[in-house]
Amino acid sequence: MTEMLQPIDIVLHTQSQVLEITFQSSIEGQPLRYRLPAEYLRVYSPSAEVQGHSPEQAILQTGKRQVKITAIEPVGHYALKLIFSDGHDTGLYTWPYLYKLGHQQEARWQDYLQRLDRVGASRDLS
Repeated sequence: MTEMLQPIDIVLHTQSQVLEITFQSSIEGQPLRYRLPAEYLRVYSPSAEVQGHSPEQAILQTGKRQVKITAIEPVGHYALKLIFSDGHDTGLYTWPYLYKLGHQQEARWQDYLQRLDRVGASRDLS
């Protein structure tokens, strides 16, 4: 899988607030393209502020439906720093982490929605 971890294209679609990231895949022969919404990237931020220092410390993010990516900063040749309209700007989105978010997007999104439902929280600001 390591050959997939260097993106060959990264585009922020500002209108739809979707980060499109493409990884070359020598396994399947075709590039793997993931379309990751800003809200999804924000609620799964790799920062300690969101993830905590262990799974038990993770903080459920609520009210992020309208969040936007306001800037993207490359970090060396291994990650992106995403800056969001709600002021969140910590956490480095490494290539392996972005690949994992893309690869597991459907399952992670469903898990997020179920966690919101369990605690009676919303994707919208209250």
